[in-house]
This record gives sequence, C-alpha cells and structure tokens, in this order.
Amino acid sequence: MRARSEERRAEIVRAALEVIAERGYRGASLAAVAERVGLTQQGLLHHFPTKEALLVAVLKERDRWDAVPDTQWRVDLLAALVEYNAMRPAIIQTFSALLGESVTEGHPAREYFTERYTRVRANMADVLRAEYGDRLPSGLTPERGAPLLVAVMDGLQYQWLLDPESVDMPGAFRDFLALLGEEA
Repeated sequence: MRARSEERRAEIVRAALEVIAERGYRGASLAAVAERVGLTQQGLLHHFPTKEALLVAVLKERDRWDAVPDTQWRVDLLAALVEYNAMRPAIIQTFSALLGESVTEGHPAREYFTERYTRVRANMADVLRAEYGDRLPSGLTPERGAPLLVAVMDGLQYQWLLDPESVDMPGAFRDFLALLGEEA
C-alpha cells in the first residue's frame, strides 16, 4: 500500500511539474494537476494538503535529479550539466518559471530559492577555488566570481528557453569557461 502511495505521489509531482512549466506556479491549479493524473482535487489533497506542499515536493524532486555531492563539482562538470539541461527543456522551463515568480514578496518558493542560491554560490566559489586557487586568471576571488558563474548559467537558460534555435546554451557556456581560462 505504501509503495502504491509513493508511486502516486511521484506521478502527481511529475504532473505538477508539467502544469507549472505550461502555466507558471500562479496559473497552475490543483484541479489541473488532479485532472492530469485522473484524480479529483480532493484525492490530490490526500497526497498533498496544499498547493505550497506540492510546490515544495516539485522543487525537492528537481534537486534530487540534479544531486551531486558538493565536493564532486568541478568546472568541467558544470559544462556537462549545461549540456544535460539542454536535453530537458520542461524541467528547465519549470525551474525558470518558478524562479522568476519567486522574486515576488510572499511567493511560497521565495525562501527555497534564497537558500538555494546562498548554497549554490558557496559551492561555485569552492569549485572556482579548487580550479584556480585564491585568484581567478582575471584577478577576481572565487567569492566574487561565483555569482557571475551562476548568473551566466541561469541567464543562458532563459535565453535558450526563449529562442533555442538562436542560443547554443552548451556552446555559450563553454565560451564563458574559455573567458575564465578553461579549455573551450
């Protein structure tokens, strides 16, 4: 019984991810998610008591898919992550939609993204320090370079989502790494 419940929860999370990708968090309704998985809204609420609880489950699932122990990230693996992201536009679209919406006051994902970016910037500073030491070839410290690295990754995602035919996300990221001093 428990395994079936977990399967159902996973199915609901996948459906929520699709609905959020299509409509954004504010435009997504529990009714639309429930319909997609063949449940009533009341049936969905049995698994996720609120829309916010479902959102948190979607974000945690996305993090689980991308999980790499912090100590194993390297600059060259970041390029591989960008290539991987180019193969899963629906996930990237959902993440980007939620990120964009989360900057508004009171959004249920605001705290999640604030904490996530604090953690990601620290991880990227560690990656840059492991690769370049206390100074990047430009003279910046890893702590000053980390927000720029994250901004390039996220900014490329938005540009690619808007115009995938014109923006070669993996290629542009490799170009950025070349600017850092990496092999392109």
